[in-house]
Amino acid sequence: MLDHRKFIRNFLIALAMSSLTGCSVNPATGDQSFTGLMSLNDEIRIGRKEHGKILKSFGGRYDDDIIANYVNNIGHRLAAKSELPNIKWTFTVLNSPIINALALPGGFVYVTRGLMALASNEAELAGVLAHEIGHVTARHTAQRYSSSMLAGGISMAASIFLGSAAGDLANFASKAAIQSYSRKQEFEADTLGVRYLSRGNYNINSMVSFLNKLRAHSQLEAKRHKKDPASIDRGDMFATHPRTIDRVERAIANTRHTKSGLRTGTVDYLQRLHNMLYGDDPKDGFIKGRSFIHPEMRFRFEVPKGFQLFNNPRSVIGKGPKDALIQFDTAKRPYNKSMADYIVKIWALNTDIGKVDRIYVNGMPGATTKTRVRQKNGIFDLRLTAIKHNNSRIYRFIFLTRINQTQQLDLGLRQTTYSLKNISLAEAQKVRATRIYVKPVGAKDSVQSFVEFMNINDFREETFRVLNGLKPSENLRQGKLIKVISE
Repeated sequence: MLDHRKFIRNFLIALAMSSLTGCSVNPATGDQSFTGLMSLNDEIRIGRKEHGKILKSFGGRYDDDIIANYVNNIGHRLAAKSELPNIKWTFTVLNSPIINALALPGGFVYVTRGLMALASNEAELAGVLAHEIGHVTARHTAQRYSSSMLAGGISMAASIFLGSAAGDLANFASKAAIQSYSRKQEFEADTLGVRYLSRGNYNINSMVSFLNKLRAHSQLEAKRHKKDPASIDRGDMFATHPRTIDRVERAIANTRHTKSGLRTGTVDYLQRLHNMLYGDDPKDGFIKGRSFIHPEMRFRFEVPKGFQLFNNPRSVIGKGPKDALIQFDTAKRPYNKSMADYIVKIWALNTDIGKVDRIYVNGMPGATTKTRVRQKNGIFDLRLTAIKHNNSRIYRFIFLTRINQTQQLDLGLRQTTYSLKNISLAEAQKVRATRIYVKPVGAKDSVQSFVEFMNINDFREETFRVLNGLKPSENLRQGKLIKVISE
């Protein structure tokens, strides 16, 4: 019979010994860190394995050699100043309009073209890259993995000795400890980022100036989603970057003996940004006011007044009054039977739905049904509509409305269904992508004169000011290079 007390004692001794042998001084941070269960070669293998998944999740590489080479050169100059200059660093611009940056272990660093659109100079971009390089050189992935494996082992031993309930509690406590430690990791990445910026002769305050732009962008996005702009200060701008501005200012103060460099690189940066794709890529379709148009798949539809559209690679979302929602997407695979069969046997399988009605939408066969669902915020009517296009594609609408609102919105939502139509090649070719154009401010130019050229759906002046780092009442300075968005 197993002696549980002896087992757990020996198990914990073994774990303690492994943690002692796995601790070493991190050459980047100068601190003791436990990375013994994942080597640097392991990290490199993980980075190579996951690289393709990141590309797939973020729209692939942005297809512009000038931009790619520019970012690659900045990244490699900064990485050469780091404590891991000899690993094979890879810097990639992702074809995504969202604002994000991330790093995989082993030297894989990514920024989105959406982030590049927000930055105003090379030093701000370098600050983002330097922070992500810091995550790699501090070996944060190895720390997380080794700590979680150790915590998981303790949890397993506690579970054996005390029973499953105690094991679950120990597991919960260990995860909480690891999650809280990530704040320290973020501060370490900021501190290292400041170091690498200084070594690269960049203005270290660029990290703060970019995060101020990010805060302004987050406030604007809150307004777009009809939320309180002040709410962004009560949470994280990035889920993995808690309280970023305060943290970076503390990192700069912590490295007060580090000298700021002179390079800002505004002109060089904006010259390369000129003509960069902004917003949606044609392969994902475009939002034009209340219409969604997909020039490559050649279809369009329109949502009712009061609804605002948001596009992502998986679906198009229309947000309306009082939590009303429209979701549009296409089925993953075709279906060779009727759309009524598709709803019953595939889409709404095992769902309690009402009668399925057959419909025709601009010559395309379809079907629709409804049911009632209970959400956390109330009871809603849910309508499913599936429409077949040439046996090769299924268009799908989900309409969600509060039960006391359904009748009021019914006509507009039906009109959305019947607005779906295929478009000709000539019509598709008229829809062009929006791009960033860099222009100097002339003597007669003003904020309003540039705003008139901004080809975006809403909040044109606010977007112009955020992209150019202008405060709400700030005027333009003659000769300044500014970004405008147009087709």
